[in-house]
Amino acid sequence: MTTECVTVGEGESGERLDRLLAARLGALSRSRLKRLVEAGQVSLGGAAITDPAMRVKPGQSFLVALPAPVADHPQPQAMALPITYEDEHLIVIDKPAGLVVHPAPGNPDRTLVNALLAHCGDSLAGIGGVKRPGIVHRLDKDTSGLMVVAKTELAHQKLSSAFARHDIDRAYLALVRGVPSPRQGTIATRIGRSRANRKKMAVVATGGKEAITRYRVLRSFGEKAALVECRLATGRTHQIRVHLAAKHHPLIGDQVYGRAAGTALPLAARAFPRQALHAQIIGFRHPADGRQLRFSSELPSDMLDLMKILESI
Repeated sequence: MTTECVTVGEGESGERLDRLLAARLGALSRSRLKRLVEAGQVSLGGAAITDPAMRVKPGQSFLVALPAPVADHPQPQAMALPITYEDEHLIVIDKPAGLVVHPAPGNPDRTLVNALLAHCGDSLAGIGGVKRPGIVHRLDKDTSGLMVVAKTELAHQKLSSAFARHDIDRAYLALVRGVPSPRQGTIATRIGRSRANRKKMAVVATGGKEAITRYRVLRSFGEKAALVECRLATGRTHQIRVHLAAKHHPLIGDQVYGRAAGTALPLAARAFPRQALHAQIIGFRHPADGRQLRFSSELPSDMLDLMKILESI
């Protein structure tokens, strides 16, 4: 347990208590501080204050008790992690295909979260009072490539806001059936749950959420396949997979959205065991100092091998 003392200045008279604390204690979110006030962890003159909307007066000194972060339910599990960048605020991982991001039914452990808990240890400052890594975006289990994860509450808040504003530079490389025409363009639709299969996403005429993917063909393999760069203006579930499938160019190896594809491929390419999708680039402003960061990842060996197969077409 640690404590912070916040004294109200002349220009802060009449401010809400939770807003004052959020402005002074920048490492904690306002919602987190509001919960601490309601839990009686903020005191004035030795008396607990439980109203986060209390209007403060100049000269008042509030003591804020900050409980040590408690362990999250997932357990630390030491695993090899390909780390692209790390500091006290965040970590960038080059996730291998096959690694699930967060524990869930069917994948209770051996996930990226379990590995991060083991790797980061006491360097996790706590998010919402819980010692856990801040997952601000996800990659599908069988999608490889770059992910940024927050290690502090401030980083989690700032990165989450950047993703919500679509203020993140993200580029993916996909190997698809056929060659998209035109070779460069924008796919703009709405994406929602499929009415035929609630486990799948689909392009929908009404409802759903706006989804925008900008693509360009980097290389074609005859008329049967292509290497496509995709940049996300939005971040919907399975967005690239759904958009390219809707354009009749599903990802090679996509067992969910590519089964109906009619483009003939060599048997070795048809046997590719995952969707051929790789998160190649991620760029964002550092949540603590505002530096512009940009990271790039090479195609993994299995996609390089698939390209060699496609070169023989």
